[in-house]
Amino acid sequence: MKRSTALVLQIIVVLVGIGSLALMLWEPHLEGRNAQATVFEIYFNDPFLAYAYVGSTPFFVALIHAFKVLGLAGQNKVFSPAVLKALRTIKYCGVALIGVVAGAEIFIMLGDSDDRAGGVLMGLLATLGAIAMAAAAAIFERNLKNAAGMPQP
Repeated sequence: MKRSTALVLQIIVVLVGIGSLALMLWEPHLEGRNAQATVFEIYFNDPFLAYAYVGSTPFFVALIHAFKVLGLAGQNKVFSPAVLKALRTIKYCGVALIGVVAGAEIFIMLGDSDDRAGGVLMGLLATLGAIAMAAAAAIFERNLKNAAGMPQP
């Protein structure tokens, strides 16, 4: 991979991370029940919001490792053990995200909201994204092991 291409992809990964973090911090202020709430009430009286923030950790860890993989690809070190370890971590982060979203879906379904459909749909979409992320990382990891002649676990 060309160094310039890897750099552009690294910039995109950073922008995705910044955009995700900005959306997570900005969106609770727009929510209907939080429109007139204070910052303390928004962030400390909503257990689902706390769960969402803690649950987003695997996503950001996966972004950090994707940044690392792209950096190594730009240096033509794709067949290194560091890339395989980063891809394995991305795969595990995808699986962890699936578990976090499943927990959020249970939280939504057991809640007293009249409108659960939107939350369930968002959860399904997030699950599909996490499945795609974990599957792609697993496939890349397997293909790199096969191409480099490394033993399969």
